[in-house]
Amino acid sequence: MNLDGIVEFVTVTDQRSFTLAGKVLGISTAKVSRKVTALERRLETKLLNRTTRVVTPTDMGQQFYHQCRHMLDQLGDAERQISAQQHTPSGKLTLTAPVTFGERIVAPIINTFLIENPRIEVSLNLTNQVLDLVQDNYDLAIRLGDLENSSLRARRLGARTLYTCASAAYFEQYGKPTTISELKQHQCIAGTSSHWQFTLHGKQTPLRVHPRLRCNSGIAIRDAARKGLGIVQLPDYYVSEDIKKGVLDVVLESYQIEDDGIWAVYPQTRHISTKVRLLLDYLVKKLYL
Repeated sequence: MNLDGIVEFVTVTDQRSFTLAGKVLGISTAKVSRKVTALERRLETKLLNRTTRVVTPTDMGQQFYHQCRHMLDQLGDAERQISAQQHTPSGKLTLTAPVTFGERIVAPIINTFLIENPRIEVSLNLTNQVLDLVQDNYDLAIRLGDLENSSLRARRLGARTLYTCASAAYFEQYGKPTTISELKQHQCIAGTSSHWQFTLHGKQTPLRVHPRLRCNSGIAIRDAARKGLGIVQLPDYYVSEDIKKGVLDVVLESYQIEDDGIWAVYPQTRHISTKVRLLLDYLVKKLYL
């Protein structure tokens, strides 16, 4: 079996680009192109449609891609199993996560992971920017909510709940809304978005709010809610402890949206390294509650 050019072909198909495939594989764009062209000649069939903007597989190429992708995944699994039996995972992992979720949830998990895996190093960048994992050379990113379509792979790590809540003192003064239309009569505290999310008639529906206070910090918004300034809508990792302690009370629960995802996304490469897979499994164990 001749595997020459297959890895390059699969990576180009994953990335929809010869240039990005070269970055992923660590070789020149020209070498990637030569390998794929040689593969097409050997098979006597055109596998890819090439344009100046995007590369897409032909019908025959799509069929060949799925077979090759499955084969490479199996080879990668076999390699990882042998490596795991012979070596203790080691090396550096680079990952990124949203700031507050990273500080409160991800970083403590990573710290424990490092204690249990003393030969692994981690570089964790907390930012709310959506970084280019291939361009910036990250092993993986933690992302929240709905994912945009991309060439990245994704693994669901867990879920988060969105709560609408305020302090007991606020509700004593202004009363509790029982329908989302009543929010316009209340003082709201919002982040960067002008819309809150609710379920109405079985569908997720955005509702525009007119906040008395707006701030791009969830921690600052939570503090305002604690002090009775108004109603907030925040994910569980900001307010779950306050809700358990009775500092904040939840309202409009019948309109609450379904929990959305916590994801790990990572580049389409030949295979996932042992240390990345180890971290992914660890994150799932800690987050999938």
